[in-house]
Amino acid sequence: MRGGAMNPAPAAPARSVAIGGTMGPVVWDSCGLKSIAEPPSVNRKMAAGWIDKTGGLRQRGAAMDPRARNWLELNLAVLLWGGTALFAKLIHLPVSQIICGRSVVSALALGIYLRWTGASVRIGPGRDREMAVAMGLCLALHWLTYFHAIRVATVAVAIVALHTYPVVTSLVEPWFFGERFRRTDLAVALAVFAGIGLMVPELSLSSETTRGIAWGILSGLFFAARNLLNRHQIRRWPGSVMMLHQSIVTAVATLPLAWAAGADQWDGLAVRQLVLLGVVFTALPQALFNNSFAHLTARTVSVIATLLPIYGAVFAALILGEIPEIRTVAGGSVVLGAVLFETIRQWDGARRKRLHDPQP
Repeated sequence: MRGGAMNPAPAAPARSVAIGGTMGPVVWDSCGLKSIAEPPSVNRKMAAGWIDKTGGLRQRGAAMDPRARNWLELNLAVLLWGGTALFAKLIHLPVSQIICGRSVVSALALGIYLRWTGASVRIGPGRDREMAVAMGLCLALHWLTYFHAIRVATVAVAIVALHTYPVVTSLVEPWFFGERFRRTDLAVALAVFAGIGLMVPELSLSSETTRGIAWGILSGLFFAARNLLNRHQIRRWPGSVMMLHQSIVTAVATLPLAWAAGADQWDGLAVRQLVLLGVVFTALPQALFNNSFAHLTARTVSVIATLLPIYGAVFAALILGEIPEIRTVAGGSVVLGAVLFETIRQWDGARRKRLHDPQP
């Protein structure tokens, strides 16, 4: 259930892992995957148009600076993910049917994209498949609860509540992996939940805002669980491949709920909206996000990804007319500030560890 300065000075490269004899940088994407840039061995012949065969942007008639291109790809990916929340209110279908339809369409689109690039869509047997299924179930629960939070409250409230997940992950990780617990993690968590407290109008589930926050935090917990599962074994597979398999699992898991909801509200508009959600707002940003690692550092990617809640709130204000209340802006600013601090701190910590403990 998943800003920074433009063109910063070159920094230490993201940690790389071997993929079939090639190397690719690893970083968390907004879907909670440790994404791996597509390896150089993938067929990268250019296709006519603005999108190349790697899913990246291209410029007709002139070469675009690779770094600028990756920066645009990354921002476009985050921008599209920010717009995803709108579909919870634009598509007039039960949430279960939206999630099932989104999963089916995104799986088809990612499958076509991976086939087009020449990448294998297979993952290893045994534990790899078990973990893919487990993460797919977490994705299903994350999407279901997140869209329900948006329906109950507003896009801004739900998206800020969801983005407590990085701090929840940092608190739980030491217990799962036997790592040292840092007091800074607790301080950041307290700041995040203080910001959430500012957003709560009253401690009663009779308030739509309070219910939306509760559902958003629950969605963040499923997202954090998916991240923790991901840490065990996704180092060998590109993010697009894992997202394909998790989308399939999500579609299968939500199909009974979608079937039970009936087909009374289905029409041509709903189908077109689901295709748009699955292709343009799910599969495309995943491909663009993976492609952006070629010339950007992990820090730049992580920091720009924190713009997602801002993009989502702006879209909701412009398209849905949902103007955030002052307490939502104040609390959201505290939450996103703490999340940005945690993102930068985690990246700096990983960089210092690499410098002191270089990989062979």
